Order: sequence, then C-alpha cells, then structure tokens
Amino acid sequence: MNALTQSTKLPSLSISEIKKLLQRREIDANELLDAYIARIEEFDTLNAIVCKNYDAARKSAQQSSKRYKNKSDRLIEGIPIVVKDNFCTNGIRTTACSKILSDFVPKYESTVTTKLLDSGGIILAKSNMDEFAMGSGNLNSYFGPAINPWTNDQKDQFTPGGSSGGSAAAVASSMCAAAIGSDTGGSVRQPASFCGIVGIKPTYGRVSRFGMIAFANSLDQAGILGRSVEDVSLILEVISGYDSLDSTSSQLEVPNWSQMINTPIKGMKIGIPKEYQIDALSEETSALWQDGIRYLKDAGAKIIDISLPHTHYALPIYYIIAPCEASSNLARFDGIRYGHRAQCNAYDSLEEIIMKSRDEGFGREVKKRIMIGNYLLSSEKYSDYYIKAQKIRRLVKEDFDNAFKEVDALLTPTCTSSAFTIKSKGMDPLKMYANDIFTVTANLAGLPAISIPAALDNNNMPLGLQIISRHFDEASLLRVAYQIEIRANFPYLR
Repeated sequence: MNALTQSTKLPSLSISEIKKLLQRREIDANELLDAYIARIEEFDTLNAIVCKNYDAARKSAQQSSKRYKNKSDRLIEGIPIVVKDNFCTNGIRTTACSKILSDFVPKYESTVTTKLLDSGGIILAKSNMDEFAMGSGNLNSYFGPAINPWTNDQKDQFTPGGSSGGSAAAVASSMCAAAIGSDTGGSVRQPASFCGIVGIKPTYGRVSRFGMIAFANSLDQAGILGRSVEDVSLILEVISGYDSLDSTSSQLEVPNWSQMINTPIKGMKIGIPKEYQIDALSEETSALWQDGIRYLKDAGAKIIDISLPHTHYALPIYYIIAPCEASSNLARFDGIRYGHRAQCNAYDSLEEIIMKSRDEGFGREVKKRIMIGNYLLSSEKYSDYYIKAQKIRRLVKEDFDNAFKEVDALLTPTCTSSAFTIKSKGMDPLKMYANDIFTVTANLAGLPAISIPAALDNNNMPLGLQIISRHFDEASLLRVAYQIEIRANFPYLR
C-alpha cells in the first residue's frame, strides 16, 4: 500500500486540533474513540497491536464525554493512546512480547500510565515490540514482527524499527493520537525515523520508570511517539515529574513545553559532531543532514563544528553494559512465582524446572544477551569488560559536557539510512546492532534527544534528523525540533 486509505479525518488530526473539536462539542469522545478503533481494525494486518482494550476504553470515553459537557476536562481528556507492552497496566495483559509473560496481567499501574489516566488519556491498546525491548526491528516479538505502514506495493515488507516498532507503526497509521514507547539505545527515535513520525527520549530521570519492565536500568527511559513536535511535548508534560517510587526520578519542575516550542531560536548555537560523518551514512541521509543545517541557519541559529572523540567506543560499550544489566534484571523470570512454567515430571528438581521454563519462555535474542551478560559479569571478566565499559561511558558523557560549553544543541542523523526489509532479519547481527550507532550515545550520557521526520528517500521511505540537548533542557530540544519540522514540511501518512 502506497498510502493509507482514510475513512475519517479524525485520527490524522493533531491532539490540539482534536481537543478544540471536543471542547467545542463538534465531536464527542465516544465518536473519536470509535474512529480510532475502526482504524486499528482496518490496519490490523500491520500487527502493531498485541492487546486491545476496547471495553475499558469505551467506559473511559463515556466519562470523558461527561467531563467535556461539564467543562471539567483535563489536559488530554478523551485522547486515545497506545502503550508499549512493557509498561504494566492494571488488569490489562502485559507481556513485554515474551512467551515467559504471555499470560501476565498486572495488579498495579505503571507511573507513566497512571499519569496518562489521571490527565484524561484513554489507553486504547498495548503495542508490539521486540521481546523485552531487545532489538532494532521489532523482529524478536513472541507475537511476530510488526510491519512499517510505509510499506509500498513492493513484495518486501519493511520493518517499523525497534524496539518500539508497534508504537511507531500505530502512530504512523493513525491508530492512536500518540503512543508511549521506551528507549534504551534508540528504541523510540529509530522507529520514529523509520515510520516518519516524531519520537522523543527525555533526560534520564525526567520520567519515572516505575512499572516499566526493565531491560537495562541505567539506560532505560520512557519516550513518546507522535505526529508532531507539539503532540509529543504535550504528552511529555503529562508523564514527566518526580515519583517517590523511582529513586532515579528528578524533582525538577516540569515546564509547559507545548507553549514554548515556537519560541525563536535565533542566536542559538548548534553543534555538528564530525565523528557522526561515517562511511555507513547513505548519500540521501548525508544530504538530509545538510538540509537540516540549512533549516537551522534559516531560523537564525549559528552552526559550529564540534568533536565527540569517544563516539567510536559508544556502540561497543553499550553492548557490554546493556546485556550485563539485562542478565541481572531477567534473572527474576523463573516460571515459579509467575510467568510461563515448562511441563515437568514429578522428579525434576527446582533447578531443572527453572532451566526448562526459561529455555522455553525466552526467545533467541534474549537468551543470547543473557548469556553475554552473564559471561561479562563473571569474576574473571568483570574488570576487563564491565568496569572498563563504565569508565569509557564516563568519557562519552564528558565529551557531551565539553560540547555543551560551546553549543546549545547538536544536530545529527537519527539513522544511517531508511528502514530495512523484514526479510533482512537474517542479516549479520553486528549490522543489526549498528542501527543504533547514532542513538546510543544519548542513553549512555542520559541526555534528551528527539527524532524529527524530514524527508523521503528514493524509495519513498522516511528519513529522520536527531537533536540532542543538555540534561533537562527539553525546552531547547523541542524548540530546535519545531524549527526543523515547520521547514521540512514532511508528508505524513493520512
């Protein structure tokens, strides 16, 4: 399909446009919800959704309708949102797209989803993802791969990226007004780039991780996917803030970012890191990077060449730290307390039951990363790998600290090229990991970063640009992104 057929214009509107229609009573929250449900059913073949929450969503829409009638609506009252399947949702199946959690229904709500609900948001469905967020193509899901809605009439289907591929595909195909994802090494920004939407990873600690099934604690951060900079900034306002249930969450005040995005950036200094100019960068992506530089010059920003000398080490140290933390986090899934339990005979030991359950419950990529992590954390290898990786991580962070003494934000490509095909899943794992080469640095340093769709390549597939800013300076990040957005005039799917 070259373009998504549109049965109604409602799902393709921005959140602010929808809110105005709801407040003026030109549409009803129930009508809005039905439009999105119809959209999900129409494009169910994309496999973006793994758990539908229609009944509860309809009850919420009825309450939202009453609030609009009484003029007591909240910030995102009645706005349907899809949530990545690694955020615990009370009474809604949450699996992290793994067999080992295939029947897990949490008894509590994550902080992110609690804040969405408290602000009037409607959780419409849970989205597909790479198992335990481990992947760059949504190819490792227990429920099968999600499909990029930009897939055209060619016989090959394209990946939406990973690990938040289902969230990105849902937003790009207008199945929801916005979606929640998680970003450990680029898992919001890369799918956003591949699917032609906006994806933001805030500063580490800006959003609580309570109730998010952990992959790598020091790298994980909730993120947002939407169809505009304004939409993601509004949802970011909703889910940000201090949480006593997450000791790493920040107590800094949450600004009204959505009211700041159109503030001029004249005089801002934008850095261009020379280390991101690599051989793997496609000609089209390189040309887009130059377009981005021109857009920001037109907006009055000053372009400055900078250096991030330890960038070369970012990807290898990420693939040391992340598996180490994953192997520790996933040790809790044993098939005894909850989750998949293998069929065992009466004479099997507890150890054998756990081994069989984990062998059956985890997919190949997850097992591989657990084994790598266990090896690197062994007493013989701990100092040689994990400790050294953490020391180099510090140098990566210091590179950014030094850069931000000269500039206010950085402009880079999000990915080296556009989306690859699902048939490419047999490609070299190292090439798959290399998809994160431009995004992992922000996670290692805990910095906020955003991907903005800015062009189509020769195959009519989206390409994105990335902005990175200082810790807790999402305001500058969003302001710069907005200037690119209005100049790129990207042709979103309708």
